Amino acid sequence: MKGFNSSISDKKATRKTKILYDNLFKIKEKGILFGHQDDLAYGVEWKYEKDRSDVKEVTGDYPAVYGWDIGGLENNLPQNIDGVPFDKMKNWIIEVYHRGGVNTISWHMNNPQTGNNSWDITPSSLASILPKGEKHQLYISWLDKAADFFNSLKGNDGKKIPILYRPFHELTGNWFWWCKNNASPKEFTELWEFTINYWRNIKNVHNLIIVYNTADFSTKESFLEYYPGNNFVDIISFDKYIYKNPKEDSTYVNDCQRQFQIMDEIANENHKITAFAETGYEAIPYEKFWTETLLSAIGKYKISYVLLWRNHGWQEKENKMHYYVPYNGQISEKDFISFYNLENTLFQNEVSQLNLYKKIKQ
Repeated sequence: MKGFNSSISDKKATRKTKILYDNLFKIKEKGILFGHQDDLAYGVEWKYEKDRSDVKEVTGDYPAVYGWDIGGLENNLPQNIDGVPFDKMKNWIIEVYHRGGVNTISWHMNNPQTGNNSWDITPSSLASILPKGEKHQLYISWLDKAADFFNSLKGNDGKKIPILYRPFHELTGNWFWWCKNNASPKEFTELWEFTINYWRNIKNVHNLIIVYNTADFSTKESFLEYYPGNNFVDIISFDKYIYKNPKEDSTYVNDCQRQFQIMDEIANENHKITAFAETGYEAIPYEKFWTETLLSAIGKYKISYVLLWRNHGWQEKENKMHYYVPYNGQISEKDFISFYNLENTLFQNEVSQLNLYKKIKQ
């Protein structure tokens, strides 16, 4: 690839982690990796069934990227925030790795100051876990548990499995205790640097590719306001969901295009990869969402991956369906198959053949 230049931020990154990072740079010239949250764990009207996947049942193929969340690990719970047992998650991560897929992890950790969930935005919660904060030692104990989990993720060859890790995701929002409404740029970057340095230097965690992830932003300056620096970031990304009928409202596509343009400029200047780390249209009521709306939102930009949110199915409490990729018979199923068949959308079969954990020739 002409002008190829990648350098992972962790200078002690494992060989496999370095190779995956380099290959993510190269593969974006070929197409976009398609991802899905909790894809192997459950789907619409099923849970924990071997080899099942709503994506596979529609397309005949698995996603290329698989999203997981370790919220709950900090409290020694046997399962995560969405009910996925950690022992099963670990086995799925290993399974994905062995067939050449990519694993990405986020962490909806509890509010360390109050003990409530991630959505408790009590003031000074983030400051409480900084090195001089009252909850700093508690936070270190949480980091130790996560480090043990990351270091335990090993393939059959005994090598650590590379993970795309997304710390403090959607930081430009105002709904999590770590978002910008609850911290100054100095506090946020101090926490980020402490977290990554602690894992690298104290806990010997060297299998992480670090993903900086925002919600909406309007300018280059607002995207970079809380940016912790190139030594602590490998991929830059944002999350954005669609809430209005795209045939009647173009806000989603227009906003995504503006944000990709800004992010693309930043990525080129800093030699970083870009990604669409979370997106989706709940229950996908528009039948052409995939080939029209989502592709228009991404446009010409060469992003490494796009990840759709989870297929939970029926939500009793909210009294509605909650899913983001089609299942058999869903209104957008045919369009999703058309999306799958595009040359520049990459699923499991393509990445298995490419082998992202071995050097791909340019």
